[in-house]
Amino acid sequence: MTGPRVSVVIPTYNQADFLRECLASLLAQTVSDWEAIVVNNFSEDHTEQVVHEMDDPRISIVNFRNEGVIAASRNVGVGKARGEWIAFLDSDDEWLPEKLERCLAAATPDVDVVAHPVRMHRDGRVLRDYGAEDPSCAEFRRLLFDRNCLTPSASLVRCSAIERAGGLSEDREMISAEDYDLWLRLAHQGMAVRTVAEPLTRYRVHTGSSSRSAERHMNATLAVIDHHFSRLVADGENRPWDRLRWRRVRGRAVYGAARLLQKAGRRQSAFLYFLRALATYPFLPRAFVGMALLPFGSLREAALWGWVGIAFLAYMVQFQDLVFKIIKALV
Repeated sequence: MTGPRVSVVIPTYNQADFLRECLASLLAQTVSDWEAIVVNNFSEDHTEQVVHEMDDPRISIVNFRNEGVIAASRNVGVGKARGEWIAFLDSDDEWLPEKLERCLAAATPDVDVVAHPVRMHRDGRVLRDYGAEDPSCAEFRRLLFDRNCLTPSASLVRCSAIERAGGLSEDREMISAEDYDLWLRLAHQGMAVRTVAEPLTRYRVHTGSSSRSAERHMNATLAVIDHHFSRLVADGENRPWDRLRWRRVRGRAVYGAARLLQKAGRRQSAFLYFLRALATYPFLPRAFVGMALLPFGSLREAALWGWVGIAFLAYMVQFQDLVFKIIKALV
């Protein structure tokens, strides 16, 4: 029996209501040649009920205790997949109806990964678009030294490529950045990437989650960067300026954590991370700006106080003119 063309792997834990929206977006796809494997980390909410409510034979659920390692859940899903292509989908994200249709149209035999941007939103408000804009952003050296432009919920990956790479790393030091490690391993093997310009995934940013996850994600990202840079050096593939570029990408990762802590109101921690970012790579103007904004909390608040200061100075100038006029009249 021939399997579906796409296997959708959805790891989840205690996100039943988000999962309902996630699965609804899957059922709304304009192509039907898919299966979905929900890997449930023994959720304590009504996750299983939500899956059964879908009443669709293409959607199955596997209960698996991942011990806090989401990569393990994804590997279980990949292991049970029957499709030629793997589409990762986080249970709190949603796809636009034409997501699979557009990606499959780009999935020619010479392609290993099809990627597209995501549209980030919080509480119904669109924040920004982020992700793969062109295939060159997924080249190994750009992934390592510039940024990770690929997102699991916005990627279609050939199953054989994942198997060839050995699956996702279950190293605890890489928790929350295991996808970055996978992209780097695939890129080092010469993966062929094709991009779709439209943001076909709605990526949910949770209110209040930033401060809890910022430091963990930073440490995981640094672990991935250091691992692949060390391998680059060991293999003799490093170039003259690579160590400086390595320090720059590490500094950016620390800066990102500092900004998230700043937005969460943890100003003391943010200050220490801004200092750490500058110690790692001193040529980060944004880190100096971030430190300058710490007393205000945000650029908007700093701008507000700036306008208050301007208004106060204008008032004082007018008051000074009035005083001079009074003195002149008396004299």
